[in-house]
Amino acid sequence: MEAGHHAPSVGYMQPWRFIRITDQAQRTKLHSIIDAERLLTAETLNERSKEFMRLKIEGILDCTEVLVVVLADQRENHILGRRTMPEMDLASTACAIQNMWLTARAEGLGMGWVSFFEPEKLIQLLNMPDDSQPIAILCLGPVDKFDDKPLLEKTGWAKRENLQALVFENSWNERIKNATK
Repeated sequence: MEAGHHAPSVGYMQPWRFIRITDQAQRTKLHSIIDAERLLTAETLNERSKEFMRLKIEGILDCTEVLVVVLADQRENHILGRRTMPEMDLASTACAIQNMWLTARAEGLGMGWVSFFEPEKLIQLLNMPDDSQPIAILCLGPVDKFDDKPLLEKTGWAKRENLQALVFENSWNERIKNATK
């Protein structure tokens, strides 16, 4: 959390809040919320539903630490850097999560980002203010090994896009000349 708290923050607003889940009963309730959303997601995947359900996409019940990362309440009071781009609170919080992820990896810990949840249910479970917004549930802990590829790539679910297809020069869709990889 210290690494997350030292992340860059637009307007130095520090919009992140961390809720550490230490109570096993609370973890079980959190898992129920995640599992319900996972089943709903599977239903939308039609022919890939069974394949999706075989993926281990969260470790709420077996990881060492569970953290819920939340956008703070009363964020609208922070104007610096957000007047025309209010979503900079989310970008700053994503930077905090990235800092945490990199620090965990440097310490030999695995970290997973769970986004399978209905925000309102999480807000109720964790007694969060109405104008706060849950962003991520993070599962942290020791791992036997780090895979050479992300799970979804390794299982053939998705693949990493070619960087050259994602970078433009001077305007949208203008390909870079003499690009290096």
